[in-house]
Amino acid sequence: MTMTAMAKPEAPSGCFPRAENRCHVVSNAPMNSEYRLLVVDAPETGLSAYAGQFFHLLCPATATEQPFLRRPMSIYRIDRENGQLGFLYKVTGKGTRALASLAPGDELNATGPLGVGFSLPEGTKHVAMVARGVGLATLAPLARMARAQGAMVTAILSARAPEFLMSRDELEAAGARVIEVNDVAGNSAPQEVINRLRDIHAETPIDFMATCGSNRLLGLTRDLCSEWRIPGQVAVEAFMGCGLGMCFACVVPVRDAQGHEEMKRVCYDGPVFGVEEVTAW
Repeated sequence: MTMTAMAKPEAPSGCFPRAENRCHVVSNAPMNSEYRLLVVDAPETGLSAYAGQFFHLLCPATATEQPFLRRPMSIYRIDRENGQLGFLYKVTGKGTRALASLAPGDELNATGPLGVGFSLPEGTKHVAMVARGVGLATLAPLARMARAQGAMVTAILSARAPEFLMSRDELEAAGARVIEVNDVAGNSAPQEVINRLRDIHAETPIDFMATCGSNRLLGLTRDLCSEWRIPGQVAVEAFMGCGLGMCFACVVPVRDAQGHEEMKRVCYDGPVFGVEEVTAW
């Protein structure tokens, strides 16, 4: 399979419902000292989401926090059987602190699903995912999508320390093989991850790669995709205003097939792009 074998889905108008979903909180619990998992009951429009898309969440006003703009949030879990969505987030500012105040039964206003997500080429047999930190939130649904299409999934999860590693259970439940690396153990450096992936590729050839959460991981993913002549995609993170493509607050530089640079909107043209398009973000 060559890198030209994959056609990225057409995004924009009419491709997704862009609905204002009234969701109700099921749980909002800490996963560790930094991250929380927010699970909500969602209507049918919200459950139409697929891996790599996101929602624009209206953060509640509290006694101490008055968030003005919505917050873009990757989809961590799409549970159509139980009618639920999950969002994994790190509490860093007034918006996420406000989200952390939500309790079971509270209403969450979530616009979406938004953006262009992942697209696996037909016949994909082995997907390798590499993610760091909250980048895991974006890649978790991809594991289920890949397994549903009959592909094997290997996920390399990276973090600063063992206590910040998450999602093993989520990914293993999806049928992925999970490998954890961290800075404390000294096995999370890019060359260490490259060596591990080359060993995996030699054993069972990888024919698609996906990444999120680190420019270093983007670089190594791009290099390996080029070396093995396989397609790969990256989910890009960006500050957003409207989340609908109108305000152009989330543009990033990308390269076209001829190497010419242009600006594209993360919320509308992405957030998922080909690894050969994105240099950094």
